Amino acid sequence: MSNTLEQLQLAEKKAAQLFEEIEKRAIIRAGSTEKQINTQVFELAEELFGIKKYWHKRIVRAGENTLHPYDENPPDLVVKKDDIVFLDFGPILEEWEADYGRTYVLGNDPTKKRLASDSERLWFVAQKHVLEHPEITGAELYNYCVQFAQEAGWEFGGPIAGHLIGHFPHEQLDGEEKTNYIHPENHVALRELDTSGQPRHWIIEIHLVDREKRIGSFFEQIAI
Repeated sequence: MSNTLEQLQLAEKKAAQLFEEIEKRAIIRAGSTEKQINTQVFELAEELFGIKKYWHKRIVRAGENTLHPYDENPPDLVVKKDDIVFLDFGPILEEWEADYGRTYVLGNDPTKKRLASDSERLWFVAQKHVLEHPEITGAELYNYCVQFAQEAGWEFGGPIAGHLIGHFPHEQLDGEEKTNYIHPENHVALRELDTSGQPRHWIIEIHLVDREKRIGSFFEQIAI
């Protein structure tokens, strides 16, 4: 295992601990706005780990806002008592990037629970597919994610299914090339080395949506 991967996994471990504490403190609750939850998570991350920097905008989506992918900026919503909510945070820990996303269901709506569960389950399906197909390209993995989302009864909600992760600030070094994303136009193998001959490391993200019920779910973490 490369030292880079070890550092990225350590950063992700702390992100996971942050999310565990979010649940313990019941920060995601009915009556709070998305912005209020966002602020509370920011303050908690600083309290626990001294995190003040994030390499991408912090996202809290509730209700019908869970349909929106990363690039959109829907209006602030109040969380309802039987809502579905997802978080997508990219904290920087000692100059290493993490990117962690999870979905939470308030109440017992079976469709929302299945949607949330499937975003996690299908993440592991995608990771297994990558490990079994070491020459897979970004486009091939994206298309695979779209297909299995449909087979599970959902629509794949994102224009990408993941992206590179690394030492901050990797996005300034690599720009916005499609080859930095698990994108339908990325025809480069995910395991191809970077320009300095080093392995590239990838986040897989699964965004599922139900357009009819106007809800979505999200799950992401480092895969390779």
